Amino acid sequence: MDLEKIKNRVLSFTRYIKEIEVVEHNHYPYALIYPDFEALKEAKIINIQEELRWYAIELYNMEADEAQKIKGYRILRAPMPKTASGEVDFAAINELLNSKNVPEIGDEDEPKDEIYTTLKSYLSTITKNKIMPSSHLELDLGLDSFNYVELFVFMEQSFGIKIDEATFSGLMRVESLYMYILENSLHVDFVKPDWEKILDEKIDEKLVYSPIIMFAYKTVLFPLFKLYFRLEVVGAENIPSYPCIIAPSHQSMLDGFLIESILPYKVLKKSFFLAYKQVFGTTLLEPISKHGQSILIDANVDLKHTMQLCALPLREGNNLVIFPEGARTRDRKLLEFRPFFAMLSKTFNIPILPVVIDGSYEALQTGKIVPRPKKIRVTFLKPIIADGFESTKLAKITRDAIESELKRNPVSL
Repeated sequence: MDLEKIKNRVLSFTRYIKEIEVVEHNHYPYALIYPDFEALKEAKIINIQEELRWYAIELYNMEADEAQKIKGYRILRAPMPKTASGEVDFAAINELLNSKNVPEIGDEDEPKDEIYTTLKSYLSTITKNKIMPSSHLELDLGLDSFNYVELFVFMEQSFGIKIDEATFSGLMRVESLYMYILENSLHVDFVKPDWEKILDEKIDEKLVYSPIIMFAYKTVLFPLFKLYFRLEVVGAENIPSYPCIIAPSHQSMLDGFLIESILPYKVLKKSFFLAYKQVFGTTLLEPISKHGQSILIDANVDLKHTMQLCALPLREGNNLVIFPEGARTRDRKLLEFRPFFAMLSKTFNIPILPVVIDGSYEALQTGKIVPRPKKIRVTFLKPIIADGFESTKLAKITRDAIESELKRNPVSL
């Protein structure tokens, strides 16, 4: 196994890695990555793990043979361990990988003023990890885009500070964020964000309805998919006639088009599809998304406004099709479900319709352009009501339902 070749290939996909070492661990390549935090800051990227995973590790995995795929990685917030001579200390790396114990985070001197206490108190409501001044908001505390929006609103309401992603990208450690608040705060309070109020704020954008074009897409795609993929639809009777969040599993680029082709026209014309601008905002796909009742989002730009835009279809009594995994699977296994869709369900008191898409991974794997004629089954499960569940629990219930169906009744390939 040529680990140096793997390392260099991963580096060729991104400029956001400062150091990387690839070692053999449990018979597969394992990557340790020290990001180029300055380059990430300049690019205003605040979702570091997603950037490095999908646009470095997984781009490499798409072209690698199975035995050469990177099956695990760790993002470091400090440079690689070095020997006295300045070489990479592989003994220290192997000890780190083989250790079953997670090292304790040592105590640090912390500011005692009201601003730091208020900030830390709030952070403790959105992370279970130990909070120290040196803690990185994403890599140590595990915050994501959903948490960042809450944090921005908290800063505005509790300290009188409006902040954007460009500024925030340079404040990703607790101490840096604290110092920024210390220098710019207008008052000190503790106001926990209210998602109902956040999503109820008026925005300038209007939904673009394209019922005739949606009907044309459906008319063309459904018989084509039935013939080419032997498309099987199960549980169509579970599709509500009232507004809901349609939450499918995500195996390939075909998935959105599959849902579009299957939904009854009365449901489809009132359905909007959430999609990433980086994919569906490209020259090739933008004409389709522009007239396909799609809402294009960017995970690093104007997050609060983005989430308000996502809520707009629900506020107007429509359906929202959102893939809770946030990305296509690269190995057929379900990814973790992000809780934003569940929060929308709770806020607007509308049900979630879990949808199992199975077989599209084999039909069009990531990196391929021409689909293969593999059988695809789409199963609509019974709607899930949000009452009585926290967002994280609701997200888990939805994922468990989809995973259970995938295991119980796998498509015959």
